[in-house]
Amino acid sequence: MDLDLRKLRYFVAVAELEHFGRAADRLHIAQPVLSRQIRALEQELGCALLERTTRSVRLTPAGEQLQKDALDVLAAARAATRRVHSAARGAHRLVVGFTPGLSVSTAVRAFAHEHPGVEIELLRLNWYEQAEALRDGRADVGYLRHPFDTDGLHTVPIGSEPKVVCLPAAHPLASRRRLTHADLDGEAILGGERRCAATIEEKLELVAAGVGIALVPRSVARYYSRPDLVHRSVADAVSYETCLAVVEDRRQRHLWDFLAVAEQALAGCP
Repeated sequence: MDLDLRKLRYFVAVAELEHFGRAADRLHIAQPVLSRQIRALEQELGCALLERTTRSVRLTPAGEQLQKDALDVLAAARAATRRVHSAARGAHRLVVGFTPGLSVSTAVRAFAHEHPGVEIELLRLNWYEQAEALRDGRADVGYLRHPFDTDGLHTVPIGSEPKVVCLPAAHPLASRRRLTHADLDGEAILGGERRCAATIEEKLELVAAGVGIALVPRSVARYYSRPDLVHRSVADAVSYETCLAVVEDRRQRHLWDFLAVAEQALAGCP
């Protein structure tokens, strides 16, 4: 059988933290999703990897062996993928990944003016693949929004943006201009234990359908504006931090040149 690298990465997080909740937080996925993936991995391997208790998890002998092997497997897979993508792109191509709601066009224009010989490709990234797209080589550099797993990445702070709540237009709270977290008590907030959506489009469809409400960055709410939804400020909500990110061991000159240009062009955004 072939090992699923995503399941393997999930297992490593659980093995290192010995706790499903903390591992889910690190991976920025819902805990039930993580639990299902680990059980699927155990079924595929035909053996138990973890001993579960109400408070923590412990590795079985098989789990201990897989943890040792998994780190090398994941590192080799990331390195191989990066080399393949780098070879395919050559020295004169650059893939810039960006998270929905963030605009990287200012930085791209500034870089293209100084480096007209470099071909630039843009890649839209879903919230759950921000860091992974850099590690596996699909993107060379990213304009991203925290939170995400920063392990092995060099990040440059750019700015911050408010968190807003997205509501159906007919929702009772939609008539108010500003809310607090206390106003949201009792509301079904999408994400976490409630329900996860793979894309922002799916999340907003669920909001419009009345399944729940969603906390999103203001730029996302504005970009995906639609008549059946409204967004309202949440006065006591923590802002989202934005940054540029690149894999630490990347050494291509044009990549780091882009990072320097983008840092200046995007400072204080969005």
